[in-house]
Amino acid sequence: MIQRNRYLEQLIRAKDNGLAKVVTGIRRCGKSYLLSEIYKKYLLKTGIKESHILYLGLDEDINAFLRNPLELGKYVRNFASQTEENYYIFLDEIQMVYTIVNPVLTGGKIVLAKKDDLETVSFVDVVLGLSRERNIDLYVTGSNSKMLSKDILTQFRDKATNINIGPLSFEEYFGYVGGYSFEVLQEYMQYGGMPLAVLKDKEEKRQYLIDLFETTYFRDIIEHNCLKKSESLDELCNIISHGSGQLLNAERISRTYLSKKHESLDPETINKYIGYFQDAFIIREAKRYDIRGRKEIGAARKYYFSDTGLRNSRLNFAFEDDGQMLENVIYNELIYNGYTVNIGTFDTVEDNEFGISVRKSNEIDFYAQKGNRKYYIQVSDNIQKEETKARELRPFMMARDNISKVLVLNKPIDEGVDEHGFIIIGAVDFLLRFIK
Repeated sequence: MIQRNRYLEQLIRAKDNGLAKVVTGIRRCGKSYLLSEIYKKYLLKTGIKESHILYLGLDEDINAFLRNPLELGKYVRNFASQTEENYYIFLDEIQMVYTIVNPVLTGGKIVLAKKDDLETVSFVDVVLGLSRERNIDLYVTGSNSKMLSKDILTQFRDKATNINIGPLSFEEYFGYVGGYSFEVLQEYMQYGGMPLAVLKDKEEKRQYLIDLFETTYFRDIIEHNCLKKSESLDELCNIISHGSGQLLNAERISRTYLSKKHESLDPETINKYIGYFQDAFIIREAKRYDIRGRKEIGAARKYYFSDTGLRNSRLNFAFEDDGQMLENVIYNELIYNGYTVNIGTFDTVEDNEFGISVRKSNEIDFYAQKGNRKYYIQVSDNIQKEETKARELRPFMMARDNISKVLVLNKPIDEGVDEHGFIIIGAVDFLLRFIK
């Protein structure tokens, strides 16, 4: 069994808190398994009777009648009315519950709601209603954009505990597969940590990850957002994959799209499509942060995939830059460990070759904060060349403040300190120990 202890601990802390637990995350990252296997096993160990645990897979034909929101609410309440003790209810694939017009307005008939109907009953009403029952501790998951989108999470704000899970972190992945840690990291950088991919051989992993985009993620986004075709969405995803770890904005992407497809895609549409990818938790954005002005700045962003295997599947696993993949892994692992992560940026005034003072912009890969811990982090695949080392360390030299400065290398080396007091550390040591 693949252990997901960090998420299990979040569920344990939220147990019996009077709110629904809404487990969100990219499709196929293990939400259902977390509840039906890992968390259920924990409940049984702590003395909860199996007869007090109800798991309903709403995508199963036997439960099709429960896709009526009113029937689902009635069924669960009847189950929990046997005694006054607590009952633990798992509703998996909650998005399968359809939205109906309020039967009060239809003479009691069940009528599927249209998009612009206002008086409706949906899975949101069921979740909020059941979570208010005194002896029901409710857990729900969903596996498509309808459930995962931010507009749904907004409706649950302050009324639910949101637990967002991702593919296996490197810590989880290494804990499961074991072996020589540096080699394991290289494989993880290439194929990521989607739970079902981990169990496959390399060729099967490649095909599985490629198919996930075509048959699952794109289809969900197209259906949820009523798009007519996927070609623009597909090409935009490829552009973001190539540009992972680079500063991007809608105008730059629009120019790249024009050069590749010889047709235009306006910035407004690009921003909308990027929002769709974010809503489905496929990518995250890292914003630029002025470390001197202490504020977020500019429209340019960096985009990182929630799983490097998914990112690489868009490039047909043609690895162009190990540094980019390592940067993506480090970003994800920092988020997994509870850090707030931005791109560090600041300006300096320096003399150019003609002795004229000019303003220069400096960029640090990551400015990571967690409580009182603050780090400037540079990520590099190799600094054997003196000019590469100088380029990577320059922002540290120019920052001139007391924040810890860390250079992470894609090498199996232990932590050390250079002549400037900067921390030099291998990626594995950084991921598995340093940021904990």
